[in-house]
Amino acid sequence: MALHPVRIRVLRAVAGARLTTQDIAARLPDIPHATLYRHLATLVKAGLIEVVDQRKIRGAVERVYALPAHGAALDPAALATATPEDHARYFTAFVSSLLSEFSRYLAREGIDFIADGVGYQQLVLHLTDAELATFAADLNQIIGPLLGNEPGKGRVPRLLATILLPAGESAASEATPQTPERNEGSGTTEESV
Repeated sequence: MALHPVRIRVLRAVAGARLTTQDIAARLPDIPHATLYRHLATLVKAGLIEVVDQRKIRGAVERVYALPAHGAALDPAALATATPEDHARYFTAFVSSLLSEFSRYLAREGIDFIADGVGYQQLVLHLTDAELATFAADLNQIIGPLLGNEPGKGRVPRLLATILLPAGESAASEATPQTPERNEGSGTTEESV
């Protein structure tokens, strides 16, 4: 549902902003207005974009759209019945919220990736199920105590997002040793660990 090229472009346009339909149309001038309205309605219905304000202008209702402030998180109870389409919608909302946060960061005055502690990377970890369970337990042990930190005392709110999924390599590539691969210039790194 959300993985339509026009809908992805709309999500990118709205990331980090509050835009009217006219604002979105100005950012995506090649999309016909009727098509844009249809895709906006679909995104709102799916919960990937919210109407955050409405006002009457010359007898018509002008809506202001934004990405959901809460982002996206999986409800454990919903996992049992979630379809692949549901997961595509949830994941799109999750990635859209990350894009929104990153866009807001980039819009700040005087950003400094090093001083601000900003980074992003991709790593491929080759793990057995037991090693994965140990990794998850160790990560929870590190992060758990930090979740209780209250605002103040020089603390800056920092967003940590995780995505863990099989990398989809074939059995033939699992037997072949790989050297770390860097994607230069993009700020991302893919390493075989």
